[in-house]
Amino acid sequence: MLLDNTKNGFILKSNFELKKAYFLFKVISSRTLTNFGKNILELSLKLKLPVLFIVRATVFRQFCSGENFQESFKIVKKLNDKNVKSYLHYSVEGLENEKTYDNSLKEVIRSIEFAASKDILDFTVFKPTAIASSDILNKVTEEKELSDFEKGLYDRIVDRFDIICKTAFENQIKILVDAEESWFQGAIDDIVLSMMIKYNQHNTIVFNTSQMYRHDRLNYLNQLKKLSIENSFHIGIKLVRGAYIEKENKRAKKHNYKSPICGSKDATDVNFNEGAKFILSNLDNFSLFCGSHNEKSIYGILDIMKVGKMQKNNPKIWFGQLYGMSDNISFNLAEEGYNVIKYLPFGPIKQVIPYLIRRAEENTSVKGQTSRELQLIMKELKRRRSN
Repeated sequence: MLLDNTKNGFILKSNFELKKAYFLFKVISSRTLTNFGKNILELSLKLKLPVLFIVRATVFRQFCSGENFQESFKIVKKLNDKNVKSYLHYSVEGLENEKTYDNSLKEVIRSIEFAASKDILDFTVFKPTAIASSDILNKVTEEKELSDFEKGLYDRIVDRFDIICKTAFENQIKILVDAEESWFQGAIDDIVLSMMIKYNQHNTIVFNTSQMYRHDRLNYLNQLKKLSIENSFHIGIKLVRGAYIEKENKRAKKHNYKSPICGSKDATDVNFNEGAKFILSNLDNFSLFCGSHNEKSIYGILDIMKVGKMQKNNPKIWFGQLYGMSDNISFNLAEEGYNVIKYLPFGPIKQVIPYLIRRAEENTSVKGQTSRELQLIMKELKRRRSN
């Protein structure tokens, strides 16, 4: 199977949409242009200039599915017609107090209930820092003593996690917990572990995210396997490379500790591929959600599945990509009958701008990603012109 079949990969894109995507990825490929655009956008918003219509017509339409559930579900149905599933995420970021955490909790619950009301939605997702203070999580991760007030805040964090996971369990909707920075990920890992022990007794509902650019994550997966055997629960893992490499290395240097990040891109790739191999070798204990845009890693997983005579639509194996990116992977895998799912961020345009900025910055820093998108778009436009 070839993942560079652009006819399948861009089957839902018009020529105009492809040309617009080409322009956007061309801009994103330049760190200078990306930073310039970010600064202009932030300044325009501060000055209350009417720029949101430009954002909507460009990056918002490329990377977000809509402003609300109803608008987004139109995209869900289009993707489902091509055997590509979806999971919706209310992508409002930068929350920092108890009131906003509680409001975000309500949105996550709404997303679970909305997914449960639609027979073509199997997953949903939430970001821990949308419902929890990173400062409290950091203190717990570093085993620092909490004041009585902080203990109360931490208890509320655990309660929010439990409300989300319980609601997912009751509605039989799989819930993905996003990963965060390493200095407070440890507390998240512990909370999610307790949720998996509680709600993954019979099938896999709760999934944690493992960022494989961290050199300790293979050990983490091994530890999870041991704990799952001891406590009789199923492990859900969303396997990704990682999103905070520059921030992680900068903080490690500033505070004079060994960076948790692998020493090179090659080492990260090896770590990711070994993690996937380990999970696929232990499907009695694990379910794998492979969140990757790396074609070589995808081919490696397909080879393992083929050698192991695993069904393409094995319910324990999913492939996920971001909406607006790597459509060649998503649609070609779906065409072959694999379980494929797209991450669909949504929310009011102004409030998802932090997500869009982060997405642009991450794409700029990922070596080869935007150039691959540009190459595939050009290939498809040429193919269409010749037909």
